[in-house]
Amino acid sequence: MISLHILGKGKVQIEHVVFDVNGTLALDGRLLDDIPDRIQTLRKQVKVHLITANTHGKQDTIDKALGFPADLLTPGDEVQQKTRFVENLNPDTVVAIGQGANDAGMLHIAAIGIGILSKEGIAKETLMAADLLLPNIYAAFDCLENPQRLVASLRI
Repeated sequence: MISLHILGKGKVQIEHVVFDVNGTLALDGRLLDDIPDRIQTLRKQVKVHLITANTHGKQDTIDKALGFPADLLTPGDEVQQKTRFVENLNPDTVVAIGQGANDAGMLHIAAIGIGILSKEGIAKETLMAADLLLPNIYAAFDCLENPQRLVASLRI
């Protein structure tokens, strides 16, 4: 668990981190460098979830590299599926991370929504739903590994 006390927001107990896969952890269906190691380190503190529409059809390869399966979405209504996924975990205990338009709902309802400015960009809806915009996925891992960075950025 990651415990935070954010001025203006109060105490936040993070138990889950939900990642979008394509565009966030992977580019063109291939994991970015060092992602398996960063995920394994994070899994020592929180439960990590991957959620994907499997845009490039390579999720099996990604699952093998990470050592656990992603939750696959069915085509259509992806915003609602991702939002429901976070709702079922208890949004008050979730950090949601993504960049695509279908990530906006989960970022909006999560205790902390992190938008990633990836090589694919970030959708306007997701940018507006995020509590924090970071320049890349590595900065998100850095903030989760050094939670005072989240406190410093999110305090009012």
